[in-house]
Amino acid sequence: MTHPPLRAVLETVAPYKPSDGVHDPAARPRPLSANESPHTPLPGIVEAIAAAGAGVNRYPDPGCGELIRALARAHGVTEDRIAVGAGSVALLQTLFQAVADPGAQAVYAWPSFEVYPTLAALAGVESVQVPLAGETHDLAAMTDRITDRTRLVVVCNPNNPTGTAVDPEELRKFLGSVPPTCLVAVDEAYHEYVRGPAAASALPLCAGHPNLVVLRTFSKAYGLAGLRTGYLVGDPRVVEGLRKAALPYAVNSVAQRAAVAALGLEDRLLRRVDETVAERARVRDALLRAGWEVPDSQANFLWLRLGEDAAAFGAWCASHGVAVRAFPGTGVRVSIGSAEDDDRFLAAADAWRSPERMPRAGREDRA
Repeated sequence: MTHPPLRAVLETVAPYKPSDGVHDPAARPRPLSANESPHTPLPGIVEAIAAAGAGVNRYPDPGCGELIRALARAHGVTEDRIAVGAGSVALLQTLFQAVADPGAQAVYAWPSFEVYPTLAALAGVESVQVPLAGETHDLAAMTDRITDRTRLVVVCNPNNPTGTAVDPEELRKFLGSVPPTCLVAVDEAYHEYVRGPAAASALPLCAGHPNLVVLRTFSKAYGLAGLRTGYLVGDPRVVEGLRKAALPYAVNSVAQRAAVAALGLEDRLLRRVDETVAERARVRDALLRAGWEVPDSQANFLWLRLGEDAAAFGAWCASHGVAVRAFPGTGVRVSIGSAEDDDRFLAAADAWRSPERMPRAGREDRA
């Protein structure tokens, strides 16, 4: 049978596959694979969603006016510096498409957010992947890989999946080394979870760098993963171009209302983030005491250095009722969930390292 031809690149792009799970709710594993908030929406957000639902027979505001006004107030910037999309990944897709002149390249660290290569390939942009140094961005090496063909540099900060954060002063110096003709996107999807010296956002740097954009999301700290809402802050001329390239009506009316409500409840939501940060420390400390190698994460997940054991450990956790995100040959990312879910994961991790299991596995413990 003859089929209509599609772009050849589609044969090389792997479809996005969430971690294996069980569809039976009664047997569903503990959800520690997608970096979601473990907290259910606050009542004010639920009420906003219900109210917006009454008007879904009408198209949403294509300009996301109310949400952009609320974001502008929250960040102390003008409205023409903000673009909103269906999750920050949709804005990333628009960025790759917007720079996709023939021969264009995009530089980003690797491993990092697994969707970057797909977005680049679909946009026709050549990926230049720069290995991490100690699971952290090697900004000096990234600078060396920038050429006159580089149109976009992406810095995932904190980095997904390793959780490590870039030193703010190093990022400032890096921005000064990037040609003004090259766009720099700092992906701050997990910024609210950062603590300590690395907590400074790149947002204040946008005023002095017209080639800088910063991306945020409502999916993580704000707990709206199911509604797909994100935003970008940058120079008005860049934002204007991205708004032109975005699909109309991409952010639905329910999502817009929920995001506005979440901004109004930010203090309460960020207290929940503090709880997740405390739980992150508890789980990491338990793993370190048990002999695991776990980098100091500044996100709502932890990274386990497992190398060739990564896939096997992911399957092991699934068999023990815990869904984690395995990156075969590299490591495993474990989201921070409720204390009960995290305890189930710690029990699975302890069982993995138990003397009773290791003879059956027939190999040395490489965790």
